[in-house]
Order: sequence, then structure tokens, then C-alpha cells
Amino acid sequence: MKKIIVSLSFAGIIIILVNVCTSCSKSSPASTKTDTTTTVTPPVTAAFDINSINDTYADVAPFTYYPLWASYNVHDPSIKKFGDYYYCYSTDVGFGITVRSGIQIRKSKDMVQWQFVGWVFNALPAKGAAYIKQQGGTPYDALWAPYILQVGNEYRLYYSLSCSTARLSVIGLATATNPEGPWVEKDIVVTSTDDNSVQTNAIDPTVITTASGLQYMYYGSAWDGIYIMKLDPATGLAATPGDKGIRIANRGFTNGNYNGNIEGSEIIYNPALNKYYLFIAYDWLQTKYNTRVCRADNPAGPFYDYTGVDANTNVDHTPMIIAPYQFNGHGGWQGTSHVSVFDDGNGQYYIAHQARPGVNSYYMDLHVRKLFWTADGWPVASPERYAWEDNSTVVIDSLLGNWEQITLNYLIVPGYANEQLNPNMQTSVNLSIDAAGTLNGDAGSTWTYAAPWMTMKWSNGTTDKVFIQKGRDWENKKSSYIFTGLNNSGTAKWGKKK
Repeated sequence: MKKIIVSLSFAGIIIILVNVCTSCSKSSPASTKTDTTTTVTPPVTAAFDINSINDTYADVAPFTYYPLWASYNVHDPSIKKFGDYYYCYSTDVGFGITVRSGIQIRKSKDMVQWQFVGWVFNALPAKGAAYIKQQGGTPYDALWAPYILQVGNEYRLYYSLSCSTARLSVIGLATATNPEGPWVEKDIVVTSTDDNSVQTNAIDPTVITTASGLQYMYYGSAWDGIYIMKLDPATGLAATPGDKGIRIANRGFTNGNYNGNIEGSEIIYNPALNKYYLFIAYDWLQTKYNTRVCRADNPAGPFYDYTGVDANTNVDHTPMIIAPYQFNGHGGWQGTSHVSVFDDGNGQYYIAHQARPGVNSYYMDLHVRKLFWTADGWPVASPERYAWEDNSTVVIDSLLGNWEQITLNYLIVPGYANEQLNPNMQTSVNLSIDAAGTLNGDAGSTWTYAAPWMTMKWSNGTTDKVFIQKGRDWENKKSSYIFTGLNNSGTAKWGKKK
């Protein structure tokens, strides 16, 4: 596939993009090894102020300021809670700069204020790099899309390494006894090659361990979709050496064009619902990137979408629970996928992903949102980032007044960077919730509230069921009330009170 090099200038910052190929939906600013022998000590700062978190961060983007990156320069996050801290591992990437390879590590006690910890590796992992070289490729000087989990007293970090040769990639494993390392490269888990065999691209791993101790890896980008492969739980490597697994999820065709832009899966098991949930990224990572979810009774599937269609069927699957969006008075967010889904140990789930501000889509910010579950067992994501809000009941009088509402509609545009130039932002419209029990003053559109769920029945026959919660209006830097849910067609609905 054709390698694309893009050079753009924003306010005097030159951004060189490499590693972009239509064989895989992965892209990052050029990454080279940087001398980090001298640690930069962050200046003494005042008490943390949530309003200090900005959409853009040119002032701290240079590599010198990596201790201040916090929730900035985050792409493809993998987050888990270990002890008192949430740990975030992410792709080697930086806005307008070259960064050292090795997988970035951050930690936080509250998922709002993040501390940069360091890197997993000091250089490219030797075994992964050697495999690509043996196949005639030159590995990129950047690691992508890590996945973290704990097995007993061992921490396992899966990484992705690719190159400019289409589909020549490797997923490898490193281990440690502490989430901050030191890490030791263990071995290669699965590979893909540039040949005529039916296979996916070996990047973007995620792993599930069943109650009975079985372990599976899900991985893949473009080509032949998302694969599942059985692991050996004792080692974290493939149960059968050389196995690549089988396809478990795919996309369809539009006007004869294959919608191959599918990747970045995440798997979880919700014990309260006794279901396995497979979250998948669709579309180009800088623009239309959005998140779909399917579910299954068994880790090996079959997984089904909202309409009951097998995820391995050649159609676009719903529901889409996160997508590029824009509230009033703000530039909006695009590239909102490649999620990490995790819980706090007390039953509250969260969903994290990178997001790119509409004012300059080369910045990459970490977003963490609460995740809720509908009565029929589908996950829905908060329309706003988490900001310490609790789950206490919102009284009915607080609902009355003027809101903004976003319907996460979707326009299919087959292709990658060259075709998906428009992020297809879903913009907000006004919503009035009246004391008379009507919506927007329309007697034919009504609402009812059985906390925490509100049901909105519209005169056009659509019914929205949304979860009401306290939240932060990030666009206007204030507290508010927000809602998230699905309508009777499985389309996500977001809202916040003005």
C-alpha cells in the first residue's frame, strides 16, 4: 500500500506525519529516539484546577515538557486500576514533535489529574523488531496500541509494532512485577505478513480471562477484520504456536466498496449482565473515528449487534455509542474511538479514548467517560468527560428548562484518510423540557421520569430512553445535568442542560 507523508504547519509548528498507510488505520507524528538521560523537573505549581485542562496544549507539547503531558498526547489508551491508581498505557505519539519509542505510562487516583510515569521500553523490543527485519521490513520507531492486564502477581503488557510494508506487523508481550516496571520483553504472540493469505493486520490487542481461567486475545485492523485467538493463560502467549485465530467481526460494502476501516477492539465481561461486550473502532482515526459495540453469551461468540445481526456479517453494526460531536459554542471533538473499558472495582464502568479537537485535529487528548447500562443490557457513554461527579439521584425539578441534545447519526463514507476528510460531527439542537410534561412545547411529544431514567416519546414515533446524571459542562466549564441513552432504533442520544 502507498505510504503517505503529510507536512502541515499550525502556528509555526511543523507536523510531519508518517506511518500512515491504507493497510491499517494507524497514524502518528514521526517518532525517533530522543535523549532522555536528563529528567526534567516540573515547576512547582498551585493546587490542581480542573479548568486548567485545555483542548490544545502547544505550551507543553515539546518533548522537554513530557512530565507535564498529563492527559495530553494520549492515543490508543489502555487503562486498568491497580491498587489505588488507574494506570494508562498508550501509543508513542506527540503533537508536532518526535518522541522516544517505548509505550507511555501515566497514572491517576481520580481519572482527571494524570501524572506521567515513564515508558515501558527504552527502545524497540528486540524480538518484535527482529521479526519485521527478518521479513524484509524496517520497523517503525514507534509502538502502537498497548493492552495491559494483571495475571496473579504478573503484569502483562501487549504491544503492537508495524512497518511501511503492508500488513507486516507483530503483537508482542512484556511482563513486570510492578505496573511501573521494569519491564522485560517475553516473546512474540502473533504476527501478520504481506502475502496472499487471508488474515488481518496483527495490531490492536485486547484480552479476556474467563471465570474458568480460559484466555482469549482479540486483535486486528482493516484487511480481514477482528480476530479471536486462544492464549495460554500460564504464559500469555498463543496456546498453539503460529496460530492466528479466526475472524469474529467484520464490516460490509457500500456501492461495491468494502468498508475495511475497522480496528481497535476492546473486550470486557459484565458479570451483572452475564454478557461479553466487544467494542470496535470504525473509520479514519483523525476524522470519523467512532465506537460500535456488540455482545455475546460466550467469549468466542458469536457476537450480535443491536438488531440481532452477527458481528461477523458484512454490514455496519450498531449501536454506535461514541462519535465525533459538537455542542454549541465549541469546536467539537473528532477521532473519538479506540476505547479502553474498565471498572473501579465497585461496579462503575468507564470508557476512555483519544479525542482530537475540531480546532486542530493533530492534538490528541485523553477522554474518560462514565459508562451506564440500559434496561436491556446495552452500554451507553456519558456525553461529557468524567469530573468527579457522583451518581446521586437527580430530582425531577432539575430536569425542567432548556437543554442541548445530540443525536449520534452517521453517514457511511468508505475509505481512509483520503476519503474521510470530513469528521461528520454530530451537532446539538435545542431541547426544552416543560413542566407540563411536553417536549419543545409540542403536545404530541411527552416525557416521563423514573429516576434515573427519562423516557421521551416524540410525535414522530421515536422513543428515547436516557440516563440522567450530574455532570460537568466541559465546554462552558461549569456543573450541569447531562443524559445519555438510546432510542428505539438503537441510535445514541446525548444531552446537557444549558
